[in-house]
Amino acid sequence: MPNKSKPADQSPGDDLRLENQLCFALYSTSLAMTKIYKPLLDALGLTYPQYLVMLVLWESDGLMVSEIGERLFLDSGTLTPLLKRMEANGLLSRLRDADDERRVRVKLSKAGSDLKRAAAGIPSCIRQLSGCSVSELISLSQSVKAFRQRLVA
Repeated sequence: MPNKSKPADQSPGDDLRLENQLCFALYSTSLAMTKIYKPLLDALGLTYPQYLVMLVLWESDGLMVSEIGERLFLDSGTLTPLLKRMEANGLLSRLRDADDERRVRVKLSKAGSDLKRAAAGIPSCIRQLSGCSVSELISLSQSVKAFRQRLVA
């Protein structure tokens, strides 16, 4: 829904200026974050999406594919090939659920579990590289999550 009221210092054509687009600010920030993560994750043999899956499984191993998808806002069409590659790399296993064979449970392998120790320093590296305090990052994260909730509601 377009907002018809504009700040007094904004001209009619400003709505379509790239620098005024929140979507572009979020997109370009996401690209910058992924670029910062890349060398840290390359050392672990992970891509950024694989790292996100690992974070979820390190918190709670043995989740269903659908539960991982809910946590990461990914559909099974995106998640399944990602999990297959991770399984081929020995990080996890995918097993049909005994109660309902349509459901697939994902369990970390020993190598996947052990990788958690190697990844333990990543959050502090990101905090340091961002130049932000812990409280700034927490506040920013809370604001972005609240905004996401408004968009998906």
